[in-house]
Amino acid sequence: MASLTEIAAQGRRIEAHRPWPRVVVTADAWRAVAGELAAGRATLLGLWAEAGASGAVHMAVIGQDTSDIAVVSLECPERKFPSVGARHPPAIRLERAIQSLYGLEPIGAADTRPWLDLGFWDVQFPLGAKLPAPATRPGYDFLPVEGENLHRIPVGPVHAGIIEPGHFRFTCSGETVARLEQRLGYAHKGIAGLMAGASLERGARLAARISGDSTVAYSIAFAHAVEAALKIEVPPRARYLRALMAELERLANHFGDIGAICNDASFAIMHTHCGLLREQVLRAADACCGHRLMMDRVIPGGVAADVGRDATAILREALKIFRQRFPRLVELYDNTASLQDRTVSTGIVRADHARKFGASGYVGRASGRNFDVRKALCYAPYDELEFAVPVLSDGDVNARIWIRIREVEQSLSLVDQIIARMPDGPIARAIEPAGNGEGLGLAEGFRGDVLAAVRIEQGRVAHCHLRDPSWFQWPLLEAAIEGNIVADFPLCNKSFNCSYSGHDI
Repeated sequence: MASLTEIAAQGRRIEAHRPWPRVVVTADAWRAVAGELAAGRATLLGLWAEAGASGAVHMAVIGQDTSDIAVVSLECPERKFPSVGARHPPAIRLERAIQSLYGLEPIGAADTRPWLDLGFWDVQFPLGAKLPAPATRPGYDFLPVEGENLHRIPVGPVHAGIIEPGHFRFTCSGETVARLEQRLGYAHKGIAGLMAGASLERGARLAARISGDSTVAYSIAFAHAVEAALKIEVPPRARYLRALMAELERLANHFGDIGAICNDASFAIMHTHCGLLREQVLRAADACCGHRLMMDRVIPGGVAADVGRDATAILREALKIFRQRFPRLVELYDNTASLQDRTVSTGIVRADHARKFGASGYVGRASGRNFDVRKALCYAPYDELEFAVPVLSDGDVNARIWIRIREVEQSLSLVDQIIARMPDGPIARAIEPAGNGEGLGLAEGFRGDVLAAVRIEQGRVAHCHLRDPSWFQWPLLEAAIEGNIVADFPLCNKSFNCSYSGHDI
């Protein structure tokens, strides 16, 4: 069988696409790429569509154990395309989303139920044909189950407390979960439609608001895509400031997650102390960037805020506090047998599942998948910084906690290095007001890799697709909870901490 590179070489290359190639291929070549994914010789990075006279679908893939990335595109004159999900399950939900938004039909798909369209819209295929919604719609058919003494438990989409909406349908035998099926889409915001025709400034603001806990990661991915499309060279100081913000965002979320997971195991003291550390990070971020979440601080061409000496001193003091307090919390977690009893061997994600779904972040790395775009792509300034990517193989809740712990340690070291090596100079480059081009960008967020694909025409966003790592993590949660008790679902769910908003776009 032809390799991914050979398949791509047969297509029509789009010269305006950077930094990796995009090629328009035939249906047979599209199927061949799906075969590479199914065989495990490549990993799916993204699958999306765009409007037009006939529409088109795009698939971003990366070679197994390489950093070779390619985007293959297929035009859909009959508004149909060969299903990737029929051979490679991680593509199923992405194809269902394409059909909900654009009305492009994946031929041969095993699951054709709507995904983002929950029956509330007044039109069908809002980014495609925009057909009037039917007066009545059939109910959503959850997957059938067979067996004796099974019962179902519906949970959500409205949950207790302040939490995003999502529906979970448990099929159980007693307290043991036999199957979990998710239904998401309740946080859909129509980002792709809002992006079309937006200025680059507005596009950056939209990207920053897709998932508030990953505002820096989304902003960097979007900026990388725009800068590649328009051939913009970002000043060195701006790259270091972006990395500083990214590591502060990673620290804040990991501190919060470690505490919240322990809280779901009824160990509230960890939740309290980790919450204090998270608050300290947010205050340091506010001092450095003028915003606790650092929203709108990363922009195409650089950054919008510099860090002064006073802010650096505050940050150094915060680092000192983290290094004093965090090891004690790690020791407390590691030496509390009742807590370990809840987290060890609970919610296991098998290594082969993590590889197949291209799971990144702590979900993938806790199950042996060593992938971090800071290392794999070596984007600046990480190519100049020293850090390790922690990897474990147990794949349980405990492993996902320990990956977070080790990443906190690495981020503290990275912040030290960034402060020490921060170059002088400008923090942004001007952008050509009427530029044209296409770009693909990636950034490592705290959950994993965030992808952005943009096409720019006359200085405005003609098309933009943004993909959260949760697209490839939510399905693994369904597999991880099988065989566990219902009471352990909150623990498993929090150890994943997938984004609803980032997924539902």
